[in-house]
Amino acid sequence: MKEIEIRETVLFYDTDCGGVVSNIAYLRYVEKARAALFTSLGMDLLSMTATGLFPVVVRTEIDYRMPARLGQEVSVTARLSGVEKVRATCDFFLNSTGADGITKKVAEARQIVALVQMPEGRPKRLPSEWSVLAD
Repeated sequence: MKEIEIRETVLFYDTDCGGVVSNIAYLRYVEKARAALFTSLGMDLLSMTATGLFPVVVRTEIDYRMPARLGQEVSVTARLSGVEKVRATCDFFLNSTGADGITKKVAEARQIVALVQMPEGRPKRLPSEWSVLAD
């Protein structure tokens, strides 16, 4: 199974006036984790630019469990959980650690991603070696 983890500290621009993380910030955390996951699969920004082959999100689902707050650390685990011919499923697990040191689940997300060859915009088959990396 291919899995990575990133960590983010909740900053002022991530929150609303009550110091609670806004939903768009969770999506940004997921996007950063997805970029790190695809880098670990050999698709870093420079290679994508050189080849014109990009992972394109076709669906995102997020379930919010409890709010993260200003100053907390959020860890995002990204996992390649499914591989089909032209699309992959990535799961994300977001946890925050409060001042008390207790880690709590704040959100879970899932994205469906397709590889697209640009500038034509045509879907491409996923690398066969990715199949063994999924759950």
